[in-house]
Amino acid sequence: MQLFYNQNISENDTSFSFDKDESRHIAKVLRKKQGDTLHITNGKGWRFTAEITQADQKNCVVSVSSKSFQPKRNYNLHLAVAPTKMNDRYEWFLEKATEIGVETITPIICEHSERKVVKLERFEKIIQSAMKQSLQYYLPILNKPIAFKEFIGQEFTEATYIAHCEETDKKSLKSQLKSATDCLILIGPEGDFSVKEIEMALQHQFIPVTLGETRLRTETAAIAACHSVAFLNE
Repeated sequence: MQLFYNQNISENDTSFSFDKDESRHIAKVLRKKQGDTLHITNGKGWRFTAEITQADQKNCVVSVSSKSFQPKRNYNLHLAVAPTKMNDRYEWFLEKATEIGVETITPIICEHSERKVVKLERFEKIIQSAMKQSLQYYLPILNKPIAFKEFIGQEFTEATYIAHCEETDKKSLKSQLKSATDCLILIGPEGDFSVKEIEMALQHQFIPVTLGETRLRTETAAIAACHSVAFLNE
């Protein structure tokens, strides 16, 4: 099954028109024609089955034949991950985390961050593509980049963890996680969090954790954390 995404389709629609770019993709690139069936999500839990009534490259129109609502997972995972020096590594993380299961992603700018500017529009497209490829119906929220100090000062209602490489007393993440529980996990840049940032996180009641005995790259650590949470909740 091929899944299409459009944030503007709602559960009240009986027909829907795609914009010019998506219409061209459907009619010209994919060569869909009148009478073909499309599966669409709005990224908010809804799945629509629709039939093409007008296969126009500038205005593809569909008639919604059925719809269903997919319940959310019994947990929410928020990953706050420092941007990597090589952009493609962060993009890989976004893709795989979306496939595995994540609700919110926040790029955090740390003292040791070598990259402080990110292209949110490109990141958003990667997340959308990964959601469609993995046949999911909720689009992860991608927040704007934020400085670590500003981020850590917010109020959080979920369980909070910081994964770092300093030789201090840490617990394994898997021993701290609980099923059906919302959680936030901080992953630092290539140079790790600074000592000051770690102390700041501990002052805000973040639990220091390790993701294993080996030293992981930022994007690998983020995926390991993401998979640990998903595996626990299977």
